Amino acid sequence: MSALPASGREWHLVARPHGWPKAEDFALREASVAESAEGRILVRNLHFSVDPYMRGRMNDVKSYVPPFQLDRPMEGGAVGEVVASNAEGFAVGDHVLHGLGWREYADVPAKHATKVDASLAPLSAYLGVLGMTGLTAYAGLFEVASFKEGDAVFVSGAAGAVGSQVGQMARIKGASRVIGSAGSDEKVKLLVEEYGFDAAFNYKNGPVGEQLQEAAPDGIDVYFDNVGGDHLEAAISSFNVGGRATICGMIAQYNNTEPAPGPKNLALVIGKRLRLQGMLVNDHSALQPRFVQEVAGWLASGELKYDETVVEGIENGYEAFVGMLRGENTGKMIVSLGEKVTR
Repeated sequence: MSALPASGREWHLVARPHGWPKAEDFALREASVAESAEGRILVRNLHFSVDPYMRGRMNDVKSYVPPFQLDRPMEGGAVGEVVASNAEGFAVGDHVLHGLGWREYADVPAKHATKVDASLAPLSAYLGVLGMTGLTAYAGLFEVASFKEGDAVFVSGAAGAVGSQVGQMARIKGASRVIGSAGSDEKVKLLVEEYGFDAAFNYKNGPVGEQLQEAAPDGIDVYFDNVGGDHLEAAISSFNVGGRATICGMIAQYNNTEPAPGPKNLALVIGKRLRLQGMLVNDHSALQPRFVQEVAGWLASGELKYDETVVEGIENGYEAFVGMLRGENTGKMIVSLGEKVTR
């Protein structure tokens, strides 16, 4: 067996952010790399994901996932190459998906690693369109929001990793109209010209409610919420009777230090018989086989497109994370550590 590296770098949370995360809340530290124990594999990460939910894990509050521990490596989706294996079924050279990102080398329990095929799609796609991101879009639209052909669909954060997939999936499955909101004119153009949205608007250009009514004069039936705040309020106003909302994220509020006010028009939920349902992707793992089969087909046919914003180098992990929170990414935000494996 080739000699293992002596050490690798990893990002630690060293202070819990108050409001927007600051550089001094994080530290990039050197850690020794040891041989893996029985049932474990050593993976050199090639790409790791930065996602909105990670901001919540930086707070010391009880939630659906435990908070990050201080002075310990953070976690998140990653794909990499096995450089040493002490587990049956995994060999050096295999590519795997796992949950120990934010570091160069990961000592992963084999039961928490999934082999992925680099010949079917680029490895980074397993963090996005073929991974948790894509399944979030798929499950949130088809299972949680009960999408049906002919529905008019509104997606907030529509140029982001999840939102861009939701809109395209709705179009492919026969939506009557797909509307998206985004934070720049360039992203609005992308939504319409590349992703096939029927209409899109820049939420910074005017009140969201007014822009949504103009884009969806006949109302909406499904709202996929990645933002919260004024977008949710606007959707409630534009809903037709029997409308359904998937509440996936509220990125507009993640860095608030004071509680955000709720929609002022919640009384409309009664007369319109609306359903507003929160979702966590882990509740929908049973959909995984169908999701992979269907989405892989859409990718192969060219019906479904995806974008990635790739930040090179582990040393830029903090900048990538904060940039994602600010909406600087188009599609999935990925930190790439390079394809070369040191043996």
